[in-house]
Parts: sequence; C-alpha cells; structure tokens
Amino acid sequence: MAKRRVKPGRRGFIAIVLVGFVLVTTGVIARRVFGVQQQREIRKLQQKRNALEADRVRLETAIREASSRARLQPIAEQQLNMHIPTPDQQVLLPRPANTANKALRTIHDSL
Repeated sequence: MAKRRVKPGRRGFIAIVLVGFVLVTTGVIARRVFGVQQQREIRKLQQKRNALEADRVRLETAIREASSRARLQPIAEQQLNMHIPTPDQQVLLPRPANTANKALRTIHDSL
C-alpha cells in the first residue's frame, strides 16, 4: 500500500484552526461563567439595598411618630412640668423691620 503524503503546511494549518477554536470557545465559556457570578453578586446587592431602603422607611416612620405632638405633649407635661398656654398667656411680638429688605425693595423699584 502506498502512503499518501499530506503537505506539512496543511496539517499545521488545521491544527492551528482547531487550537484557535478551542481557545475561543474556552474564552466564551469563561466569560459566561464570569457573567453569571456577577449577576449573582448584583442580585445580592439589590436585595441588600431593598432591605436597607425598607429599614430606612421604617425608621423614618418611627422618628415621625416619636416626634409627633401627640407623643411629645404628655412627656413634656409630666417630666418637664410644661403646659400649653392659654390665649391670655400668649404674647405676640411684631417682627422688626429688616433694613436689608428695604434696600432690596428700593433697588427693585428703581429697575
């Protein structure tokens, strides 16, 4: 039987193409694995962010309730011996005339 001789350049070209194909597919698989890992990390961070936002809303509600007049008035009356003044105990003072406002008005009027 006669052996058929294949040109050495052709065999090398086929080997390079196969190695290139393996490298490209390995790169694609590695990129997809990295993408899946990043997606998991993003999902964890989003869940943590949502939990923190819910906690912030809960704390803001607690602060608003704790600083309401209905909550503070009994504390002020009991511990600080304060009370809401009657109308005859209130003194209303007029605001002092502000010279800066007068200067601005004169500038505005001159325009």
